[in-house]
Amino acid sequence: MYTPSTLSSPAFLVFFSFSTFCLLADPVLGITRHYKFDIKLHNVTRLCHTKSIVSVNGQFPGPRIVAREGDRLLIKVVNHVPNNITIHWHGIRQLRSGWADGPAYVTQCPIQTGQSYVYNFTIVGQRGTLFWHAHISWLRATVYGPIVILPKRGVPYPFARPYREVPIIFGEWFNADPEAVISQALQTGGGPNVSDAYTINGLPGPLYNCSAKDTFKLKVKPGKTYLLRLINAALNDELFFSIANHTLSVVDVDAIYVKPFETLITPGQTTNVILKTKPSYPLCCTGYPDAKFFMTARPYVTGQGTFNNSTVAAILEYESPPNGLHSSISIKKLPLFKPILPALNDTSFATNFASKLRSLDSAQYPANVPRAVDKHFFFTVGLGTSPCQHNQTCQGPNGTKFAASVNNVSFAMPTTALLQAHFFGQSNGVYTPNFPGSPIIPFNYTGTPTSNTMVSNGTKVVVLPFNTSVELVMQDTSILGAESHPLHLHGFNFFVAGQGFGNFDRNKDPAKFNLVDPIERNTVGVPSGGWVAIRFLADNPGVWFMHCHLEVHTSWGLKMAWVVLDGEFPDQKLLPPPADLPKC
Repeated sequence: MYTPSTLSSPAFLVFFSFSTFCLLADPVLGITRHYKFDIKLHNVTRLCHTKSIVSVNGQFPGPRIVAREGDRLLIKVVNHVPNNITIHWHGIRQLRSGWADGPAYVTQCPIQTGQSYVYNFTIVGQRGTLFWHAHISWLRATVYGPIVILPKRGVPYPFARPYREVPIIFGEWFNADPEAVISQALQTGGGPNVSDAYTINGLPGPLYNCSAKDTFKLKVKPGKTYLLRLINAALNDELFFSIANHTLSVVDVDAIYVKPFETLITPGQTTNVILKTKPSYPLCCTGYPDAKFFMTARPYVTGQGTFNNSTVAAILEYESPPNGLHSSISIKKLPLFKPILPALNDTSFATNFASKLRSLDSAQYPANVPRAVDKHFFFTVGLGTSPCQHNQTCQGPNGTKFAASVNNVSFAMPTTALLQAHFFGQSNGVYTPNFPGSPIIPFNYTGTPTSNTMVSNGTKVVVLPFNTSVELVMQDTSILGAESHPLHLHGFNFFVAGQGFGNFDRNKDPAKFNLVDPIERNTVGVPSGGWVAIRFLADNPGVWFMHCHLEVHTSWGLKMAWVVLDGEFPDQKLLPPPADLPKC
């Protein structure tokens, strides 16, 4: 147990540069931290390919946000590029501050060229690792960065003190412009071209052509404990990750403490792991291990489409001894150990990892899962098709266009922000409150695919009274092939009550739910060919996006929105919009 101090980190500090001005406030509530994000174009070279990318403050990945639980953040975003932009603070609950959530045309209109917007929110009841990213089209390919939330001052972590804390953020690199990639795919109706490389802290590493010099290196000392803050910011892939010859202990996911467990490999998303380096032992008289170790990640793949079948690598190496002695073996000639990763389609490993996640469920960090349920929902999620436009040749199945849907509704993005329409009572013509709570036509969801793959389209929402307790079962479908879908819910954490394979059985499966210490998350994978059941309390008024975090599926329409009405009392009502809220 300890009180964490200022983050200390090795070489990745090159990605961390910002100004912050702190104003003293109520010590119980924390302080106010000011950041400025300048959205600019700057040239970056990867894979011997130089291109201009959209970035924040000229950094790739972008600057790190550091705050404590209870702090208020004022982040001014100024748009200097031709693209419209919004920023989403992924996993921040945004209690009554939905205007700061960020998804374009859901909670705000985009920030247009030459305009600015101040995101104003307070971090309530969260501590751990989250991340921020662009939330419009595919700009988050290069516009992303870590959010580090420390506990309140004087409150220790519920695990041993780490010697250092190191954000490790996974991404994807496209030699082409990602905006052009998705634009072409939506026009032709086919699948988008895959990325050219995965990255760790923006670097592809030595397994890619022309990239040996672009390798992230984590230098460590023997006998120390490191907290690795793992963030999967890749556009279109879930990832397996491992460090050769080292064991990782998971202690936190999605800014929620968990009962620790050890693993050699972890799927991506947002996960804090403890790395214990090897103890000091005599090797070539220095006491430091004479070896280097690969840290690698590659995709977990369940769908039928094309994917980037490559591996990103970084290097863990032990620092030279402080007395100046060094092994007789040159650092360049040290043996390099490589980890063994699961097979690309190893669903059993991914499932086993997810099943080990449990909330702490302690007096200080209880698992307040709703025991009684007011509203039950059953959503099918998966791929489908839409008709090819007249006189156009499309590259989707049987000459159609690829589409994706929830309960066979492919979400049509409005041109007016949903939250604005809701707040001012002007929803007519923007959205309808009739999103189906279950499939209109039930079928054998994971059996022989139905012959009709066409989806419907609409801007439909679910409306919930304040404080409604919700159980939502999300069911994968075999239409165009079963596939894992990481579903992200804005505005809430939820509890994963249960999951399984095949079709959900309302009569049998709830009996196996874990309502004691289920994991609390903001993003959960709907298993390939299976289902997942979540529960949450709709105690946050506003309009909240829910979508697949595989960006191509979101582009195809695998998304929907919840409208949570105001409560009876003032502290249960959505705050009014800020004066600088962008206009469409």
